[in-house]
Amino acid sequence: MAKPPDRPDIIEAWDTTKESNTEAWEQKRRLAAAMRLVMERLVPSNAPEDELRRAAEGLERYAEALKEHPRLKNIHGHPESATSGDVGAFFDQSPFIGLANPLAPPIRMGKIGDRKAGATVIFGSAYEGAPGCVHGGYVAGAFDEVLGYVNALSGQGGMTGRLTIHYRSPTPLHTELYFEGEILRIEGRKIFTEGKLYAGERLCAEAEGLFISVGMAKFQELLAQREALEQERSS
Repeated sequence: MAKPPDRPDIIEAWDTTKESNTEAWEQKRRLAAAMRLVMERLVPSNAPEDELRRAAEGLERYAEALKEHPRLKNIHGHPESATSGDVGAFFDQSPFIGLANPLAPPIRMGKIGDRKAGATVIFGSAYEGAPGCVHGGYVAGAFDEVLGYVNALSGQGGMTGRLTIHYRSPTPLHTELYFEGEILRIEGRKIFTEGKLYAGERLCAEAEGLFISVGMAKFQELLAQREALEQERSS
């Protein structure tokens, strides 16, 4: 579905090739895309038992093979835009916008103003809630990511303090959706945002978000905790 002409073009602020100029990382993105396609086709599939068994056994073997490879020692980019403090960062591992994360639809985002951002996404069969509709939890999660990106436009990395969703009409699957979000005001460490979600011209949901900017010391503490957990899982 084409974006209506009165909506500004979305210019992605981050470089999707950043830190991915290796063949291995490109193949990781390719594998994630293939896994998304499998999820899209598996959920509504009526494939025979033997075929499903063979596929499951093959994936189980590959999952075991992956255990033989070392885990990433450091965070490779940022898993979410809200805490990056830099909308030009590398987000390949994000569960909503990451090209190398099969959980991500993925959402495409970018600035459309100094304090405003737009985003497009198509949710497939794996995200169904009510028949033919995107599960409300994924709508909320997408708003959290979009408003987190808007929060990062302030230049302050922050975490979600409150997110309120107003569902106005069912959000359709297999349809290009358009999100728009903006910063309303900043009060000290508090960043107030709002957003809207459309399917064509139809308003599907609105959101109000409060983000709390967090100092570098807190992020370093979280990084240390993550590193300790990764060492434990690798041992």
